[in-house]
Amino acid sequence: MSATEKAEAKPPMRDALVAAAFQLFLERGYEQTTVDDIVALAGVGRRSFFRYFPSKEDVVFPDHERCLADMTAFLAASEADAEPVRRVCDGARLVLRMYAENPSFSVQRYRLTKKVPGLRAYELSVVWRYERALAEYLRGRFTGGSDGSLRADVIASAVVAAHNNALRSWLRSDGEGDATATVDHALGYVQAAFGAAPAPPADEHPEDVVVVVSRRGAPLWRVVQEIETTLGRS
Repeated sequence: MSATEKAEAKPPMRDALVAAAFQLFLERGYEQTTVDDIVALAGVGRRSFFRYFPSKEDVVFPDHERCLADMTAFLAASEADAEPVRRVCDGARLVLRMYAENPSFSVQRYRLTKKVPGLRAYELSVVWRYERALAEYLRGRFTGGSDGSLRADVIASAVVAAHNNALRSWLRSDGEGDATATVDHALGYVQAAFGAAPAPPADEHPEDVVVVVSRRGAPLWRVVQEIETTLGRS
């Protein structure tokens, strides 16, 4: 193998640092591994480590900065007529894609964060940044509407909760199964609850739609009774 071929075959320094870090985390434990240990195994200096990662915690989450930037750019590039709830759900799918690119690494990281409280807290701060990016986009779309900021925050929280619930389920299964289908199913609840109502089927006639009006504060049983009565007369 030529010198050029060897250079091409050698993993990038950033990837080498991540690989060295996780090898040591698995062998010694996270708390027992130092930055000096990582750079020694990777064969580089401390300066090289901090060129890529501000701290030891950051080497555990090497891809989140890129993913957050990609998601923010994706939302910013939305067309004016894009349905906002669908758009933020699609933005969340970019995060899933990042995890699914390397299932074994994602599963290792999941197991590690479960064991180390400090990493769990760090991960929650990363999740919060994703949620804020989604909420900021939604606030821009709901500007001028009733409770626009409240709607934005509630929907962003729901998207993150649904995505993370499905993601953790996939990670607990050791990355087996269809992660995309699992997340799509979870995000479907968000779109059903907060998204724009779909257009009625072409074969549906206006007279097939029943609208029931009830006074504010009426007990739920009364509303249900009115609906049943109306449908029974149809």
